[in-house]
Amino acid sequence: MDYTKSKSSVNDTYAALKSALEANPNIGIVAEMDHQENAASVDLNLNPTKIIFFGNPNLGTPLMQKNQLAGLDLPQKIVVYQNDVEEVYVAFNNTTYLSTRHGLDSIGTLPMIQGALTNLSTGASQDTIVAAVNSIANLEEGIIVKTINGSCDEAYSRLRAAIANNPALKIIAELDHQVNAASVDLKLNPTRIIIFGNPNLGTPLMQNTQTTALDLPQKMLVWTDDDGIAHVAYNDPTFLAKRHGITENEEVLTTIANALDKLSDVAVGEE
Repeated sequence: MDYTKSKSSVNDTYAALKSALEANPNIGIVAEMDHQENAASVDLNLNPTKIIFFGNPNLGTPLMQKNQLAGLDLPQKIVVYQNDVEEVYVAFNNTTYLSTRHGLDSIGTLPMIQGALTNLSTGASQDTIVAAVNSIANLEEGIIVKTINGSCDEAYSRLRAAIANNPALKIIAELDHQVNAASVDLKLNPTRIIIFGNPNLGTPLMQNTQTTALDLPQKMLVWTDDDGIAHVAYNDPTFLAKRHGITENEEVLTTIANALDKLSDVAVGEE
């Protein structure tokens, strides 16, 4: 994770970031989320925390061509938040994290991605980038993968229906990485991601450690590999707790882990 301290308010920093994204014709904004607003919707308090998801298939597709699991960390996202002492920060997953977690060291678009994320963040904050300590992951660390009984499309439909029919969950965004790749004349096996959340469960984690917002809301990746076998993957909540230094909320983490396990079983075809 890289971060930069902003010289402006949360709202002004976020507005500058969004404006820069909108001004770039190669970037598409996928979704926005105000975690503080979502927390308030369930009568919980959270410092100002906003995240924006965006992508450029010319840069992201080559990562997934190398390892489709990289789609779990795509599209890109940048979080803007204000801490307890009213300091404002901008943070994102650096490409060292992406490369080490997904084995992408040879991909030529990584420097361009890092440059874009750095420029967007420092442009919004008007300050320099700092790399957080222990922000590197081991290969496929914290990723739970299950093999699907059937096709990718069938699994995704089951998963989406299970999320949509759960009143505690809200779908934030859906992305078909294969379709986006085709839009820039690149090929990719079927690869889809769904992003969804439950503020009753996510908010306590951010109350504990605000940078957890960079890995929230939850997401699941469904894809077909080169051998025609479909899989579903998601982030292990235990890994997120370790990554962000969450020291409390064991019950919440267990609840999240159980919920993700059951949803992924639906995708697999075991429920």
